[in-house]
Amino acid sequence: MSTRILTLDLHPARLSLSAALAQAYRDGATASGHEMRHHALSEMVFDPDLGQSGFRNAPKPEPDLARFQDDLTWAQHVVLVAPMWWGGLPARAKGLFDRSFLPGYAFDPRQRHLGLPKPLLAGRSARLILTSDTPGWAFWLMYHRALRHQVQRQILGYVGIRPMGFTHFSPVEHSTDAQRKAWLATVRSLGTRAA
Repeated sequence: MSTRILTLDLHPARLSLSAALAQAYRDGATASGHEMRHHALSEMVFDPDLGQSGFRNAPKPEPDLARFQDDLTWAQHVVLVAPMWWGGLPARAKGLFDRSFLPGYAFDPRQRHLGLPKPLLAGRSARLILTSDTPGWAFWLMYHRALRHQVQRQILGYVGIRPMGFTHFSPVEHSTDAQRKAWLATVRSLGTRAA
């Protein structure tokens, strides 16, 4: 069965390990007959800052943000590929969510359950593919997988996108060609299974 998949490369540079991993996922998914759409943060033109407006007076989404919203609405499965910088997503990636996950599109603040707004993007699953120089043991033991929890619970889960799978590759800086090839193969396999 074919799955509609949106991949999102959240690295702000065009040439990156994140871009290669996103491409490997698409290659695997396409080879298995899944439908694909893709956005690269490095190619999207938008102001990542809501500025003084906040959600209530948010500026109209720029064309790239509107296309992203359309593709997210279309998708059944969303794959985010991101580096971890200073324990979080790159600032521009956070800005993408600030500007596109708006009231009326991603959540409804008028309808509440247990104090939380109604999520409007339910019915989709996700996977976060994270790269970092922080070793996996430190990410788990010292930092309690904080970035994973932020994306899973406070960004995607908040708008109804769940469950979220998680894949972490590290340390990147001292990785060998063989390790990076193995990472690409792992991600290609995830793509074939739409996982």
